[in-house]
Amino acid sequence: MQKRLSNWGNYPVITSEENAFTQEDQLKRYVAAHKGIIARGNGRCYGDASLGKNNVSMLRYDKVLAFDVQQGILDVQAGVTLDQLLEIIVPKGWFLPVTPGTKYITVGGAVASDVHGKNHHVDGTFSNHVIDMDVLLADGTVMTCGPDRHTDLFQATAGGMGLTGIITRVKFTLKKISTAYIRQSQFKAANLDEVLRLFDEYKHYTYSMAWIDCLQKGDSFGRSILIVGEHATPEELNAQQRKAPLTIPPKRKLVVPFNLPSFVLNKLTVKAFNALYYAKNYKKEMHKVIPYEPFFYPLDAILHWNRGYGKAGFVQYQFVLSLDQKEGLVAIMKRISEKGWGSFLTVLKVFGPQDSLISFPMEGYTLAMDFPVRKGLFEFLDELDEIVLQYGGRLYLSKDARMQQQIFWKSYPNAQAFADIVKQYNPEARFESLQSARLLLTK
Repeated sequence: MQKRLSNWGNYPVITSEENAFTQEDQLKRYVAAHKGIIARGNGRCYGDASLGKNNVSMLRYDKVLAFDVQQGILDVQAGVTLDQLLEIIVPKGWFLPVTPGTKYITVGGAVASDVHGKNHHVDGTFSNHVIDMDVLLADGTVMTCGPDRHTDLFQATAGGMGLTGIITRVKFTLKKISTAYIRQSQFKAANLDEVLRLFDEYKHYTYSMAWIDCLQKGDSFGRSILIVGEHATPEELNAQQRKAPLTIPPKRKLVVPFNLPSFVLNKLTVKAFNALYYAKNYKKEMHKVIPYEPFFYPLDAILHWNRGYGKAGFVQYQFVLSLDQKEGLVAIMKRISEKGWGSFLTVLKVFGPQDSLISFPMEGYTLAMDFPVRKGLFEFLDELDEIVLQYGGRLYLSKDARMQQQIFWKSYPNAQAFADIVKQYNPEARFESLQSARLLLTK
């Protein structure tokens, strides 16, 4: 059926087919009869990677097939979402090995985007914890692949944005926990140099990230709040929490009921928000034990927060530069500060080593920020792209809605090897998205 579709950034918005299936045979028949197909999870990627001529919703493929509670191994259909899994695994003393900043994504989407989290420097990406998975190929066969079988397909599917086929099943390992709480510490940094020093000082923490104020200049350039955490032990909980250490009481969620008018988002409101956010951390150091949800998923507490960027939508711009290219990070942040188009929530993380074919992370600094769609934005982002390219970095495909194809081909060193594997398993571009067509990956 024809539907108006967009992903989380509400840009672009298209009208195209979307179909959902519960049986593998139905899905096989559909793939055999159509081209321009792309699998679509919960629509939480930001750009156009899961938008195409024929969209296959995976949300009905949402069954848990097996859960080894002793070993912490899950075998699930690809359409199950992380929030559904957390309700099952946390009470049993397990947690996701890697999670992005929202729990409202599917497991298939986690693999296709090869998502990372606050623990990349310790645990890598989601696909580092995949044992094996099933992929429905263009010829109708279902191939089981993993780190030690059909490795070319596995490597091109992990971070491959759905271009090798449709992921239908994923088996992966979990992380053992003894409580549903996080021991969190926050450190106030006066500028960029200090927060980078703090990242290094506290790199032994499993989880780390920093909120950063991109609009500051002078001595306060890059002022930040570093947030680190570990899964709390029962001994670290208060008496009330210890009564049910693996259970968190539900909390009421806020809702953004409609798209806010564009005039709400301007330099003054962003500056005011950043000032308040920085000031609320009234001490140089703050320590507390909190439930896992506000630590990992602070924005999930505000339903439809994407409407806050207005009817025109927004794009999230995320890049990574290697550790020896700090000057590139400074150059980009200075350009954003000069432009005055800072983001409400700009997140800085440090990645650990990553050895993969097409996945986004590499050892270095990654910065993610939101920009409402407005006149001149894409030209400005083209300028930032050139700086990223100049310093040997790359952009995250799962966040991309507008990157020009030459930027992709120059910045991903294994782009041609990836395209060759896609061609092998998807020779007639039966699987194709707006993004893959724009980047000339399926043309």
